Amino acid sequence: MATSYLSPGVYVEEVDRGSKPIEAVGTNTVGFLGESSKGPLNESVLITNWSQFVKTFGDFKDCSEHLAHAVYGFFNNGGSRCFVVNVGAPEQAKVEVKASGDKKDEKAAAPVLAGGGRDGLYIGRDGGPGARTGLKCFDEVDEIAILAAPGQISPAVQDALLSHAETRKDRFAVLDSPETITGGVDKLPKPRDSKYGAYYFPWIQVYDPDKGNIFVPPSGHICGVYSRTDSERGVHKAPANEIVRGALGLKYNVSKGEQDLLNPKGINAIRFMNGGIRIWGARTLSSDPSWRYINVRRLFIMVESSIERATQWVVFEPNDHR
Repeated sequence: MATSYLSPGVYVEEVDRGSKPIEAVGTNTVGFLGESSKGPLNESVLITNWSQFVKTFGDFKDCSEHLAHAVYGFFNNGGSRCFVVNVGAPEQAKVEVKASGDKKDEKAAAPVLAGGGRDGLYIGRDGGPGARTGLKCFDEVDEIAILAAPGQISPAVQDALLSHAETRKDRFAVLDSPETITGGVDKLPKPRDSKYGAYYFPWIQVYDPDKGNIFVPPSGHICGVYSRTDSERGVHKAPANEIVRGALGLKYNVSKGEQDLLNPKGINAIRFMNGGIRIWGARTLSSDPSWRYINVRRLFIMVESSIERATQWVVFEPNDHR
């Protein structure tokens, strides 16, 4: 505002009035937890394509097949950005070490174990800035909107993922079912009730360049479908009735009758439908009818996060008519 008018004339002033515009936050950045014998440990690394992942963490031979195929499936299904935390070397991993002379030799990589065994690697510990491990590393990254720990079916790890999402309220967890089940689908174990997570069954078959066709957990591919749907249609669209790219087959072929048992429990089936392998469910793990569907929960996460971020300018402003 002008402080003085020294001569006659017209003075134009800009006055800041009204509310600030609210921009939608991103919804398709994924956080992956996994194991690799290569790359930094317990550090959130931004990955924007498969080549960058291979350069940083190695390919299918260096990583656990769960992590490598999850990230590959994520980008293959339309994903564009993810953060990867390497929690330690896979069991039975091989790393190159220098032997006598210039010759290189291989030996088993020593897995880094935290309290609680391998579950502890994923759950992690919060030792403060620069000393966080596992899942706690994602507390430092606000862009993440989707969480996954491919192949981790331990109740402790899945509970940690759900608790992390529930505490932050700005992200959503994608969980895997076990590879094999004993008895019928009605015996399939289910994670605890939560409106911040979704659960998928069964595992999918993909091509591995070293092993041929193998079965892998679907969470990485599912996260890619989430990202693709968000980009093409918007977060309000349910990530269902969508082709899972790269899926060659299914560990179990779920019938309509079996899905009638799974759907009310919040277990989303992946089925061969309409000429392709598709996600044929869009339910959260919540028993609350208000938060039964994934797109409803994720839409409100986006709206709430957008409002919170867009109104930060009012902090420390006088509480007056403005």
